[in-house]
Amino acid sequence: MPEILVLYYSRRGTTAEMARLIARGIEEVDGVQARVRTVPEVSAVSEATEESIPSSGAPYVELNDLTECAGLALGSPTRFGNMAAPLKYFIDTTSPLWLSGKMIGKPAAVFTSTSSLHGGQESTLLSMMLPLLHHGMLITGLPYSETDLLHTTGGGTPYGASHYAGADNNLPISREEHRLCIALGKRLANLVKSLETENG
Repeated sequence: MPEILVLYYSRRGTTAEMARLIARGIEEVDGVQARVRTVPEVSAVSEATEESIPSSGAPYVELNDLTECAGLALGSPTRFGNMAAPLKYFIDTTSPLWLSGKMIGKPAAVFTSTSSLHGGQESTLLSMMLPLLHHGMLITGLPYSETDLLHTTGGGTPYGASHYAGADNNLPISREEHRLCIALGKRLANLVKSLETENG
């Protein structure tokens, strides 16, 4: 059964919650499974290292999670309109996969959470797409047939799922944002399933 890797970094738990919703959407499509992984913090002290297994939450990602996946959902909180350093740090280690072309033709989607409504949600999503395009992945977003895009007063973009967490990062995921996360997971899973069928 094809698996879609849901890979994220989360500081306060909201991006992790979005990852779980996207994984749920993936698994609503028959014949597709989600594999949820995260990345460790990046230390400003070069000698400091994380434990090899996180104390809670999803396991840390390894390169073989990417080679084994049939698709990828990539998520990060917004950092000055860009993805967070721990996620970028991991992506920068994927050159061997780029050299071997292991990710070419795999569907991918992106998601983010930010504390300000105009704090770079869309530019963060676009920044996460760039290395995926270099890997030859097939990027999907959310079409406006997902009518929550027309009615959301928080997160939600055609570039991918997003969440407005508020200045104190305490706003819950809204109903619209919740449905858009599920929809993104389902869309990604249906693309993977279509490609698997097409390629026999």
